[in-house]
Amino acid sequence: MRILIANRGEIAVRLLRACRELGHESVAVYSDADRVQPHVLEADWAIRIGPAPARESYLDPERVLAAARQSGAEAVHPGYGFLAENASFARAVEAAGLVWIGPPPEVIELLGSKTAARELAVKVGAPVVPGTAPLADAGEAAAFADRVGYPILLKAVGGGGGKGMRVVRYAEELPALLARAASEGKAFFADERVYAEKLIEKPRHVEVQILGDRHGNLTHFGERECSLQRRHQKVLEESPSVAVTPELRAKLGATALAVARAAGYRSAGTVEFLLAPDGSFYFLEVNTRLQVEHPVTEMVYGVDLVHLMIREALGERLELDQAAIVPRGHAVECRIYAEDPLRGFAPSPGTIAILERPGGPGVRVDSGVRAGSVVPLDYDPIVAKLIVWAEDRGAALARLRRALTEYRIAGIATTLPLFRLLLDVPEFRSGALHTGLLDELLSQQSVEHLEAASDPHLEEIAIVGAACLAALDAARLPADAMAAGERAGMRWREDGRRLAHGRFPR
Repeated sequence: MRILIANRGEIAVRLLRACRELGHESVAVYSDADRVQPHVLEADWAIRIGPAPARESYLDPERVLAAARQSGAEAVHPGYGFLAENASFARAVEAAGLVWIGPPPEVIELLGSKTAARELAVKVGAPVVPGTAPLADAGEAAAFADRVGYPILLKAVGGGGGKGMRVVRYAEELPALLARAASEGKAFFADERVYAEKLIEKPRHVEVQILGDRHGNLTHFGERECSLQRRHQKVLEESPSVAVTPELRAKLGATALAVARAAGYRSAGTVEFLLAPDGSFYFLEVNTRLQVEHPVTEMVYGVDLVHLMIREALGERLELDQAAIVPRGHAVECRIYAEDPLRGFAPSPGTIAILERPGGPGVRVDSGVRAGSVVPLDYDPIVAKLIVWAEDRGAALARLRRALTEYRIAGIATTLPLFRLLLDVPEFRSGALHTGLLDELLSQQSVEHLEAASDPHLEEIAIVGAACLAALDAARLPADAMAAGERAGMRWREDGRRLAHGRFPR
């Protein structure tokens, strides 16, 4: 079978590898910004779908479907983000006679609405945080806040990834924050409706991986701890959670399966919960797609979720025994973003001049870039994921520390220093996590702390690399331009320092 991958970057590389392992051909799609990226070069087929802006390429259903027709693709896997949770696109794929590798369109539509998903959860008896239907105005929000008490959380109905969310602690700030949440909902999800929830202070964010087939089989693969977030965006995930006992795992899993079964779920998905300090938990939402952090589940449970998604979409019965699905060891994932922690996590696009990945036992790197790749400003800034596994959490953190000493990227700034810093934070090492912890730590840590966590060898490596590049450039120059080449080569040390600090040679 020929499978079109309607995505880019590290997840596209992950998907095309799975296709190859299962004996299927892969079709990559790319914008002008991505024409020589690894996911394009490593696929069996590649089709241009438009200019760099996502709305004119990866977010354009017609262009993606045209690429499927042009390449002779028989199935479409959306990955995560872009069109992955677009029910209309899923319907269009099926209407075109193609196999949609994901949940049914009607399930995506049902669970894509946070309020509809919440109503479904209530029907099956899942505990939910006190909340409202979509708000008519600020008066309704104020009445709800008076009833449950401040703080409350405003959330865009179609939101995700922290977009369209605002914490309201005082009555006087409610109207302005409601307007901002609605504005973000309209801008990012074409839906300005907002609802309110009681804010649970210092909760953990725990999610359960589910998988179902069209033959009625539905199972879960335990939980992932996703509490380390910066401004509601996940940064580091691990499995299992240190706060989840076998008994609590069984309760979370049963609740997740009840919601999924009521929705008619199949394929891979994630049911998200808030875990309060007192041990109580609350249904949050369902993500009807493969999650960014799926590798930690794969490492701990010994499965390939992408393989299972493809096999399910082709009609195969998944013979999975829930009693036999038990966690083994501990896995941690770090999201490597092209962001500069020394400049308030500002985007850091540019050319990757040096890339050295870690290796060894229990180390996995899912990457969408290589040395020489250009990281554009047009898309999500994630460039790679570093995942480690070991027999327990302590050993996994030791392995992560070792892997981070081996990981070097020059030419762009990344979040690698943040993870080096985290490994020395007592709350992180002890597992005393909550969703506000990272923002609290970052407000306390100075730029000097992050600089200290940077790779001490990166500058000297970048200097040598810049010298080599300058020498090669000079060697390619014609004789009458050698003087200019020599002058350019004199800048190698300065250029090396620029590369090491995420800036670029002139």
